[in-house]
Amino acid sequence: MKTLKITVLGSLFLGATLGLGAAAHQAIAEKSSHGAQWIGTWATAAQPFLPGALETYQNQSLRLIVHTSAGGARVRIKISNTYGDEALFIGGAHIGRRSSGADIEPTSDRRLTFGGQSSIAVAAHSVAQSDPVNLDVPALSDLAISLFFPRATKATTSHALALQTSYVSPATGDSTAEAKFMVAKTIDTWPFLTGVDVAVSAAGAAIVALGSSTTDGDGSSPDTNRRWPDVLAERLQKDSGRRTELSVLNQGIIGNRLLTDSPAGSRFGAALGQAGLARFDHDVLHQAGVKYLIIGLGINDIAFPGLFTPKTEMVSSQSIIAGYRQLIARAHHKGIRAIGTTIPPVENAIFGNSPISFYTPEKEGVRQEVNSWIRSSAEFDDVVDFDAVLRDPDRPTRLLPAYDSGDHLHSNDAGYMVSAKAIPLTLFGIKQR
Repeated sequence: MKTLKITVLGSLFLGATLGLGAAAHQAIAEKSSHGAQWIGTWATAAQPFLPGALETYQNQSLRLIVHTSAGGARVRIKISNTYGDEALFIGGAHIGRRSSGADIEPTSDRRLTFGGQSSIAVAAHSVAQSDPVNLDVPALSDLAISLFFPRATKATTSHALALQTSYVSPATGDSTAEAKFMVAKTIDTWPFLTGVDVAVSAAGAAIVALGSSTTDGDGSSPDTNRRWPDVLAERLQKDSGRRTELSVLNQGIIGNRLLTDSPAGSRFGAALGQAGLARFDHDVLHQAGVKYLIIGLGINDIAFPGLFTPKTEMVSSQSIIAGYRQLIARAHHKGIRAIGTTIPPVENAIFGNSPISFYTPEKEGVRQEVNSWIRSSAEFDDVVDFDAVLRDPDRPTRLLPAYDSGDHLHSNDAGYMVSAKAIPLTLFGIKQR
């Protein structure tokens, strides 16, 4: 397993994606001719496929369902071929407002183009952005993005824990424009699609949540948008008493770590993603309109040794803190406010049927030291104490049973609700009623 060297303001996003980063960063500054700026309204982090779970599509369409945070009247999408070794050919793409299931409101259907063309070949290890189209996109609504794959296409780039049902057509040709979508099967991943942007006024801004499975929403109810970033987006629209142009972008990845990539030789392959330090540029800085960052990484760095990695790879609190400091510095360099979150407890937490626990007294000591630094150092611009709201007051090393999804590691819907409510809206310039 390769451990990433921590260097302040160093870019750790290497290889063929360097060219992609420059293009994506340019897109952030781009001004829409129909609005003051673009912000992401929905996003997910690109991951390599899980071993044994590689899907192939041929002469089929995908209808991918996503839930918006902020609204707008003009929209564009992002397609990722980051982990593909061959060009990704998309024969057609459409976007529309979902009515129910796989179906869309017929009047909302819009054909998407890429550089004026209805098809595109996305180069290996790169991303593509569609041309903008006019479409009324309400806040907190479902959109359906449809992609047609005329050729055999392996979903080498995807997002594993969508917690959202999406749809695959029969192998009968291009179905992207159909209001009533013929369904051959359902999926609970997001292949290739990594972003939806809307045009808003100059007051708009995006909040990026960079984290692991607890940000990704593991333990929450599928098809309900009860991850804490979803609940925060809902609060921004409803608790403020007015429509806001603040969005929340969920860049959580199950099993993701701050300092190191997906464990080499593990059952997950590369699917747990690049280290937070490595993916920071493309998952945070290259999001449209980002002004705030909420960091929720570190627990897997602490917990994995002795479970998925050798015990000799146990990390210290100082190494975690050094990683946080780099993210803070890199965010501040781009004018982004960095908000830290404390790490909730994990006593009794296990993975699947494994007899090996995530918890040891030594690891608990590291967690406590990291949390103490987050609360007291004043190095983050603001701090949200997830640990304080989720822990059992009678046994602070454990989750409160009312907030436990059942694995003693991830929250349930109620736990994600209290986590989101622990985030003051005043951090984003919103006066709460």
